[in-house]
Amino acid sequence: MIFATLQQFRNATRLLGSSAVAAVVAFTAVQPASAQSRSVPIVRDAEIEALVTDYARPILQAAGLQKSGVDIVLVNDPSFNAFVAGRRIFVNTGALMAAETPNEIIGVIAHEAGHIAGGHQQRLREQIARAQTTAVVAGLLGIGAAVGGAVSGTNGLGQAGMGLAMSSSEVARRSVLGYQRTEEVTADRAAVRYLEATGQSAKGMLATFQRFQNALALAGTRVDPYQISHPMPRERIANLTELAQSSRHFAKTDSAALQLRHDRMRAKIAAYTQGQTGASRLFRNAPTGAAAAYGDAFRTFLYGNPAAALQKVDALLKSMPSDPYLHELRGEILMRANKPADAAKAFATAVKQDPKKSGILQVEYGQALLATGKPDAVKQAVVALRQGLARDREYVNGYQYLAQAYGQSGQEGEALLATAEGHYYSGRYKDAMIFAARAQQLLQSGSPSWLRAQDIIASRAKPKT
Repeated sequence: MIFATLQQFRNATRLLGSSAVAAVVAFTAVQPASAQSRSVPIVRDAEIEALVTDYARPILQAAGLQKSGVDIVLVNDPSFNAFVAGRRIFVNTGALMAAETPNEIIGVIAHEAGHIAGGHQQRLREQIARAQTTAVVAGLLGIGAAVGGAVSGTNGLGQAGMGLAMSSSEVARRSVLGYQRTEEVTADRAAVRYLEATGQSAKGMLATFQRFQNALALAGTRVDPYQISHPMPRERIANLTELAQSSRHFAKTDSAALQLRHDRMRAKIAAYTQGQTGASRLFRNAPTGAAAAYGDAFRTFLYGNPAAALQKVDALLKSMPSDPYLHELRGEILMRANKPADAAKAFATAVKQDPKKSGILQVEYGQALLATGKPDAVKQAVVALRQGLARDREYVNGYQYLAQAYGQSGQEGEALLATAEGHYYSGRYKDAMIFAARAQQLLQSGSPSWLRAQDIIASRAKPKT
């Protein structure tokens, strides 16, 4: 698992700012901060990304979005939340770890797909524009009344005008919130349709809303239902229960194989984010299960010593020799043990056995080759890193290693271009243009690399969402 920072939300929320968009599309009432005010902590992990992609694929197809380029992005945040920006569904690691079954997360993804398929972001922009216009007109009327009252000496008219001006923005805000609540209900119902179309239960959605309801009850919080952008959990449960239970798939459960993948994901997130005892607490009722053993291997890797961690991974590999993510973990352990050549072999096996052809695993392989420092291995690292980034152009960590590999190979122009690419996909466009200009001075005019540098220099818009 690799934690990085995505410093751009792209320009999907350019018209409103991401907070406004997130408010309407968030699965819960929690609103993420604006991308302009702070960066979004992104998690990159080949295993987890493969799993949530498998969760999303049938849902997106049912929603008619399979050809729309919708991506799932993991956010390092402990809260149970998900939201949409542009063509991306952002899911918090807190949601992934808290959800006890795959069906719960699939329900979350189905809800967010409903927002995208329904065009809710664009319609929210239009609703806000109308509300802003109404507020401006009402404010002007209020000011006019206040001025009229002052001229005529009618104090009551002046006070009424000021009240009208002050209340206009509140009316507009409540109008937008009411619209958002309507769209949330629409997305909930769309999610149930997608689940039905894919032969899956909506029971996980109901479990999620019940979790929210219990959290509110435990907190003793009193919420004005007209001051929030989402319906109350109790209302959502009432609205969906009959519809969900009428489905012939309501009693259907996730397969044992999918549940194991889900539990392994939870174990990994717990090990990385909840300290030494995170994974063991998560599976305290099944301490000898496969997911608990997987979590224990990660715990030993993160907080123990490489030799002990390697023993635990090798024990797991005896029963799962073709598991690419166990070979990936083995490579990470060997890197920590300062055995990059052995790590490269482990990563190479992971790449070979990975059915998803993840660019992340390919980059890790290249990173290990680079770490050996051997000239032939460094040349192989360039190839591996380029292949990995071709599969996943936005994996920004890979450009750092590619720049190092080019630098060690004496290709300074390509190293500068790789650095420019890293800045570009991190959202640091000014730095990207500076390094691209430097790279062009060393690259052959008209070559593919020179033209790519020119594209970065000439770019005025951020990458498409």
